[in-house]
Amino acid sequence: MKNWRNSLKIYNSLSGEKEIFQPIVKDYIGMYVCGPTLYSEPHMGNMRTFINFDMVYRYLLHLGFKVKYVRNITDAGHITNSLGQETDSIGAAARMEQAQPLEIVYKYNTKFQELQRLYNLLPPTIEPTATGHIQEQIEIIEKIIENGFAYVVNGSVYFDVRKYSEKYNYGILSGRKVDELAEETRTLNAQDEKQFFADFALWKKANPEDMQIWRSPWGDGNPGWHIECTAMSTKYLGKQFDIHGGGMDLKFPHHEDEIAQSCGSFGCNPCNYWMHANMLNVNGQKMSKSMGNFFLPKEIIEGSSPLFDRPFEASVIRFFMMQAHYRSTLDITQDALIASEKGYQRIADAFETLEKLSASPQSSFDVGALVNSFYEAMNDDFNTPVLIANLFEATKKINSINENKEQISAADLELLKTEYRSFTLDVLGLTFSETQNSSEHLEQVMNMVLELRAQVRAEKNWSLADSIRDGLANAGIVVKDGKDGASWDLKN
Repeated sequence: MKNWRNSLKIYNSLSGEKEIFQPIVKDYIGMYVCGPTLYSEPHMGNMRTFINFDMVYRYLLHLGFKVKYVRNITDAGHITNSLGQETDSIGAAARMEQAQPLEIVYKYNTKFQELQRLYNLLPPTIEPTATGHIQEQIEIIEKIIENGFAYVVNGSVYFDVRKYSEKYNYGILSGRKVDELAEETRTLNAQDEKQFFADFALWKKANPEDMQIWRSPWGDGNPGWHIECTAMSTKYLGKQFDIHGGGMDLKFPHHEDEIAQSCGSFGCNPCNYWMHANMLNVNGQKMSKSMGNFFLPKEIIEGSSPLFDRPFEASVIRFFMMQAHYRSTLDITQDALIASEKGYQRIADAFETLEKLSASPQSSFDVGALVNSFYEAMNDDFNTPVLIANLFEATKKINSINENKEQISAADLELLKTEYRSFTLDVLGLTFSETQNSSEHLEQVMNMVLELRAQVRAEKNWSLADSIRDGLANAGIVVKDGKDGASWDLKN
């Protein structure tokens, strides 16, 4: 079979183009993805990012690469927003819950690990924590100061963006220009320690209310948010590695500042391919607590979110997310989830049917071309929507073979089984154990429900009959009454 590793294309946020992927070391990949900040549970938008990069990781493994996948845990530090404002989010959560920061971190890390299991995320090679790498952060800050790209003020250390811009391009990733940033950033006042509005903290002097404090050459304090990822990524992957991923919201300032820190300390951009997963909307609007459309990943599985009338399996949600390209905005609605549930069931049924097929002397269609279409989709910047469309085409063929309308040879049958299984289970990360034989079980249950409803109608208890119909409708099942009796179907 063709060596598909040589034709993989990745959209590089740094160049704004799809590029043929060429690892620094042949057959080996270093990949770093920004992980959760443990002051609260990840919301569904965060999970979309983690699911997408799990898919990337899975496909790279499928291609035969040896991948060192590093995804960090942020358990300390001052988080910086797009306006340059810094907050100790973990300390704030600890004070609100009247707990110690370590308790908060442990609590939300436990929840995050459970979500990884529920959504079938492969564990990364290593999950380093910011608190476990304070020394490495200090050493990089010292190097940045030594190179003239940072300054110390009252026990805090700030990155000198103006000095850096004399040698490097600050804004190379995000396209943001320093003079443009001035228009959307607050003006410095007498209380500011920074020499320039765009400067950002590498180390912050401890405040009296800080609950986490470390010693440093500049005094007791806390690391800045950006320096943590620079320290952890370069420690485990080297000064330059292959892929750095994260959500689109991290492109600026977080990833831009990571580049500045690496150039300021090591003289080079830390990675060759920057990848960014796009945002998740809910019912046509950006997810936010103020809009009332915010929900947690476990709520949709449990059916406890008021935004949805019923629960959905984690594999269905994962399948739904794979139906959009990772760089596209995705709008999650109940109708869209119901449609994905139906499509997911088609894949699951075909998966089961495929195992029962018998071979013929020859194939009536080009199985090799069908399998190649799976790889061609994924090699085009991990295009999962096209992959799924091709899997649906394979599903039609599987059903046609089962109905004796098509034929497949023994060798082609083995090839189709292997690749169909690999791309559904190993690449998309779907699981079918929850839904094996579910169509048959649903058929049996619905026949019984419709029989009971027919008895209720015969007794002219129209109110109860309508309640049964409406309840099924809320569960995504449409009941149609006809002259030959009632029939049912899943909502589209």
